[in-house]
Amino acid sequence: MNEEVVTAAKDGSAPAGADNLQRIKELVELLNEASRAYYKENREIMPNREYDALYDELQKLEQETGIVMAGSPTSKVGYELAEELPKEDHDRPMLSLDKTKEVETLQAFIGDGKGLLSWKLDGLTVVLTYENGSLVKAVTRGNGTTGEVITGNAKTFRNIPLQIPFQGKCVLRGEAIMTYSAFEKVNEQIAEDASRYRNPRNLCSGTVRQLNSRITAERGVRFVVFGLVSAEGVDFANSHEQEFVWAKSQGFETVEYEIVTKDTLPEAVHRFSEKIQGNDYPSDGLVLLMDDIAYGISLGRTAKFPRNAMAFKWKDEVETTTLREIEWSASRTGLINPVAIFDPVELEGTVVSRASVHNVSVMEGLRLGIGDQITVYKANMIIPQIAENLTGSGTAHAPEVCPVCGGKTEIRQMEDVRSLYCVNPRCQAKQVGRFALLVSRDALNVEGLSEATLEKLIDHGWIHEFADIFHLEAHKEAITSLEGFGEKSFANLQSAIDKARQTTLPRLLFGIGIPGIGAATAKVLSRAFHADLQALREADEGTLSGIDGIGPVLASGIVKTFRDEAFASQLDHLLPELSFPEAEESGKAQTLAGLTFVITGSVLHFENRNALKAAIEEAGGKVTGSVSAKTNYLINNDKTSSSTKNKTAAKLGIPVISEEEVMAMMGE
Repeated sequence: MNEEVVTAAKDGSAPAGADNLQRIKELVELLNEASRAYYKENREIMPNREYDALYDELQKLEQETGIVMAGSPTSKVGYELAEELPKEDHDRPMLSLDKTKEVETLQAFIGDGKGLLSWKLDGLTVVLTYENGSLVKAVTRGNGTTGEVITGNAKTFRNIPLQIPFQGKCVLRGEAIMTYSAFEKVNEQIAEDASRYRNPRNLCSGTVRQLNSRITAERGVRFVVFGLVSAEGVDFANSHEQEFVWAKSQGFETVEYEIVTKDTLPEAVHRFSEKIQGNDYPSDGLVLLMDDIAYGISLGRTAKFPRNAMAFKWKDEVETTTLREIEWSASRTGLINPVAIFDPVELEGTVVSRASVHNVSVMEGLRLGIGDQITVYKANMIIPQIAENLTGSGTAHAPEVCPVCGGKTEIRQMEDVRSLYCVNPRCQAKQVGRFALLVSRDALNVEGLSEATLEKLIDHGWIHEFADIFHLEAHKEAITSLEGFGEKSFANLQSAIDKARQTTLPRLLFGIGIPGIGAATAKVLSRAFHADLQALREADEGTLSGIDGIGPVLASGIVKTFRDEAFASQLDHLLPELSFPEAEESGKAQTLAGLTFVITGSVLHFENRNALKAAIEEAGGKVTGSVSAKTNYLINNDKTSSSTKNKTAAKLGIPVISEEEVMAMMGE
């Protein structure tokens, strides 16, 4: 590296020793590599805790030596931009926040004033601009000066208002986030370990900054406001809290916060820490913002940080323990992940004894071995992780046989990630996962067939392929003799199986486990082929790629799956067990074809809004989540409601109709 030293020692003397200078260079290179992987490539080469520790080390060395290298992450903001999205400069630079792990530092920072203490959400920062009540632009934080324009994707965020009552120009900042539950659901659909997202933040970045807005919509991104840049002509009484109150009145979700003083701040921090375990959204700390707007502005800023706010990072509660075992956990994709089992320790109020090691690369990087002394902590106070290995014996190795079936394993490498796989196509772990998907709620919905029950039935040889689920009566006597299974349990199971015989093509397509086909895409395929499964099975890649939302990679996977002889045989055996009432009704008049609806409020004639949505789609209509110029009707049984959707519909001249009126349009 030939970086140029841009800052000399503070006293004008020669820089510190060569060792310190070399360490600074190493840290700059390492941290920039980690940032590039994390922000630009959506992968993680080191835990956040390790990154923070190295960053703090670099910052301390820079302060001690007075040397700051060009390109140092302490003098840069944000991430490198992707090439595919258009770029735009921000009107005001978006700076990072200075941070502390000490409550006392926060108290000194706030002094005798008051502030807003809120979550520091772990997602992707986005700036929204509204004009004349409409969302006109959304731009990511980017490098703090220039961001990426993602307006089309932002319009698909689950909770974002496309229209607001305020008619002047309004600019807000907030965090696009993915919940842990949405994160897990997306990862379940990705077979290759190296292709899976490591945390919700990576998934959110990959979702918001890609080119297909349909994918963004399907993944359920949420937007949470944490700051107001401007709102023409609005008086906020010099209070950031009033900005939050106003943003809520415009239909935005704002970050949860508490008003604090230096005296109430410690208890408030404690209250936030107690909530973390129950949060479905990721947070990597707190933010303290001075409430007094004018005073905060008068404090100015440094080259990197504003002086009116500070971030608080949780102190990791770290315990030392002994590694007792590496457990290898197999999944339905064949992936086998290592799990560290260690002597129980108490962390953040709970006792933990195991932590995911993610993959073979991480295990090798930690140089794990049975009996090693390791330190463990909870990432963001939630997920148990190994911080470091104090012994570093490196004696642990990936098993050569699958822990479930005893079949051969192999290590596969994708990019720089090494993962272990079972290559036995008949591995019980794969079978349990396949059958669990088939009987899941969004597929055939067979109540009573849990993974534990399926595992027993497979182990006894009663289920080998899909169709066997519908012939369990042949093994009634043996099944009822199993522990926890009696006559009544079997009768209930048989009733659920019989009920599952009547299904829909989308449910079947989702349940048979075609790679990349989720519940929403299954509906798209069914609709495109008019519920004709045979036509779908015979379709080529070109035909499939022509369907909106089906790209070349997905099309190739669909064709490959249907052409696989073993899969085709199982499907052929399963189909006679099922009936598809929707196929018989495929000639039903498509009275709602070409019409787009939005549903809000409570329903009276349907079980829930999803049931009404299904009826509309069956009649050829489309249901979206937000009212826009493309909406034909807003369905609300309370036409006089003052809800945001009703107000937006009124402004756009969109008719508001009742549930009964749409039923009449469907001929019901």
